[in-house]
Amino acid sequence: MPRINTIVLMSDANHFRTDQPINPYYHQEAVDFTKAAGEHATIHDLLIDADIQVITVDSPAESQDGVYTANWALVRDKQAVLARLPDARRAEEAYAEEVLTNLGIRVVRVPEGLKFSGQGDALACGNYLFCGQGYRSDLEAQTFAAETLGYERIQLQTIPQLDSEGQPVINATSGWADSFFYDIDLALAVIKGPEGTHKGLIAYCPEAFTPDSQKLLAAFDGVDKITVSLGEAQGAFATNLVSTGEVVVMSAHAPELKAELEVHGLKVVTPEITELAKGGGYIRCTTLSLG
Repeated sequence: MPRINTIVLMSDANHFRTDQPINPYYHQEAVDFTKAAGEHATIHDLLIDADIQVITVDSPAESQDGVYTANWALVRDKQAVLARLPDARRAEEAYAEEVLTNLGIRVVRVPEGLKFSGQGDALACGNYLFCGQGYRSDLEAQTFAAETLGYERIQLQTIPQLDSEGQPVINATSGWADSFFYDIDLALAVIKGPEGTHKGLIAYCPEAFTPDSQKLLAAFDGVDKITVSLGEAQGAFATNLVSTGEVVVMSAHAPELKAELEVHGLKVVTPEITELAKGGGYIRCTTLSLG
């Protein structure tokens, strides 16, 4: 089985903050920033142990979420479609463009006025690209990214966050619609890439998706699938993982998914992550796949 995520980009947690609550995972509880940096270092070391090449850069000082490099772009074959992020993260865009350009990657921007959350909302499995929309990414931006990079787009949408009256929540900081699955990597993970007649493998939480997207995923025959419970997806960030196709680095609090992955012959490593999660990100969010 071909390896995936062989090269990833990571920044650091030195400027991680939770000052501006741009997703529903932010709480009033204090963050132990020293512990967050330790969690980030642990993820880095486990990826190295999994034989992933990790390229490290400083995080941008002007952005509280610069630790979450997955949102910087979507990269394929030395070309990147740059993200367009919430205002609280806007400083990351120019910084990411500089970093990627210095790595010899050609950077393309989505058309003006469109939202795009990079790899956080667009997950490649071979030539398929599983895309989210409605919160951090627009349909038109996903279409542009897939066409630019040569992917077959599988367009999906997760369920919105609802208020006490059952109405969709608009995030007071970003002004955008919100969801506990605001990026698709909180609801779906790519576990293995396709090889020959063997399909790729994904893990996803059906209940995290709208009814139409549930039907689309259930009927989609292009990949094999593992289903994840809503409790593990929302409560334990189960799908926000990094897989090489052989080793999976994932949540320590998703035993059902861990067992399923082990049945599929994968080695599973489960670091304890608490502080980074307070910004609404997890293991996958800290890495941008470059190859």
